[in-house]
Amino acid sequence: MTDTKQKVREFYDNVGWQQEDDGLYQNARYDDLRPVAAEYVHKTRLRIKNVIAPAGRFFLDAGSGPVQYDEYLAYSEGYQHRVCFDISIQALSEARKRIGSHGLFVVGDIANLPFEADAFEAVVSMHTIHHLPVDEHKRAYLELFRVLAPGKSIAVVNGWGYAPLTSFLRPFVRLGKAVRFALNGKKFNLWKKNTGLSDDDEPVGTFINKTSAKWLRDELRGSLEYNIIAWRSLNVHFMRTFIHTGLGGRYFLRMVYWLEEKFPRYFGENGQYPLIIFRKA
Repeated sequence: MTDTKQKVREFYDNVGWQQEDDGLYQNARYDDLRPVAAEYVHKTRLRIKNVIAPAGRFFLDAGSGPVQYDEYLAYSEGYQHRVCFDISIQALSEARKRIGSHGLFVVGDIANLPFEADAFEAVVSMHTIHHLPVDEHKRAYLELFRVLAPGKSIAVVNGWGYAPLTSFLRPFVRLGKAVRFALNGKKFNLWKKNTGLSDDDEPVGTFINKTSAKWLRDELRGSLEYNIIAWRSLNVHFMRTFIHTGLGGRYFLRMVYWLEEKFPRYFGENGQYPLIIFRKA
């Protein structure tokens, strides 16, 4: 195991999948769990069910974490067994508490899956491949495809490192943060790159190496066929800055969801979080 993967495992064992005082995992800080965003977040998570087989014997959750959200549980409700595969032993321990005898639990590396070819009727990987060194991303996609049964589909969600829509919105987000910080009597460096959400709500993270739609096209050309649609086009920084109940946040997110459904490819390639779909003939 490389030093990078070891650091990722140690982070999730010791920090990311530890529950905090409010009962949430530390890693939940990366999502927007406010009531104003709940409807939008719920509907985007359920997009996975639209692209995988609804039932079967074995369902692979590659990078399962603790299966922390109810929508994640729903993905495998029609399957006999959900195989939770993760580099973190703490993640699998927490997943076992959630799903019990429905689950089979395997620790390992997503770029080197220990399963036979064609073993799973559905494969899902959420926010996992970007924890690998970039030269192993293609191998991870190929491994997921190898273990998928013929006629079935894979659903992969990762964040783009470069998303045109996010880049366009970034100056507005930074300006909005500056105003919010000023109203709270805090200083904000408008020109500093990679400024977090705030001192209080920016989560501690680990190694991430995100790519882009162009990288995916170039890297997988001639190896795998796939489709990209929208999973969630807005990132957490934008949502926490501009989406608020008093500003019509729920209605704005309903409009965003409608646009994502109307133009799934555009928002998948240009928004923050794509849903990448592979189907084996």
